[in-house]
Amino acid sequence: MKTGSNPYQQSAYLTSAHNLGQCPDDQGDEVAFAGRSNAGKSSAINAVVSQKSLARTSKTPGRTQLLNFFGVDETHRLVDLPGYGFAKVPAKMKQAWVRLMEGYLQQRQSLRGLVLVMDIRHPLTEFDWQMLAWCQHVQMPVHILLTKADKLKFGAAKTALLQVQKTLKAEGIDAGVQLFSATKRQGLEEVRAVLDMWMGFGDATDN
Repeated sequence: MKTGSNPYQQSAYLTSAHNLGQCPDDQGDEVAFAGRSNAGKSSAINAVVSQKSLARTSKTPGRTQLLNFFGVDETHRLVDLPGYGFAKVPAKMKQAWVRLMEGYLQQRQSLRGLVLVMDIRHPLTEFDWQMLAWCQHVQMPVHILLTKADKLKFGAAKTALLQVQKTLKAEGIDAGVQLFSATKRQGLEEVRAVLDMWMGFGDATDN
């Protein structure tokens, strides 16, 4: 497959699922995006695919309540996982989201890696640690986007990056970490390179 400079720009909405049985066939390769509500997850996905509204963005945090699947091509997918944190929903609904995400991370055979989105001003929240623990348990590769990096001056952003890397190393967590800004289009090549690696794009076997 000849991917061109950005194979993700052709991504299109496939389906949404509120349980694992509604997910697309568990074949091919997919990468999921997860993050606390208001961390900029949908904006990050839209920036990666060079589209304005593939993933829904909202001024009301917690709008993503389902597993949303986007097809990159016939065998590759991106997945927008439910956001948590500020969502004003009943506790039972949040518990249902946790079960859904835990089941997805542990059972989805086509899942190749997880992009964990964190607001650079509020990284490593309780939810972030929970996601990292899940991924470590199932040996799932993780790449962290410290979003909204444009909100900080360069020096402060670099310090935040180094601090997150240091904390993860101290906890024995193996995860890539980078600065990212959807509005400034910062860090796009870096995260796309990670997606390419996980998806198998650019392999010598590609035609």
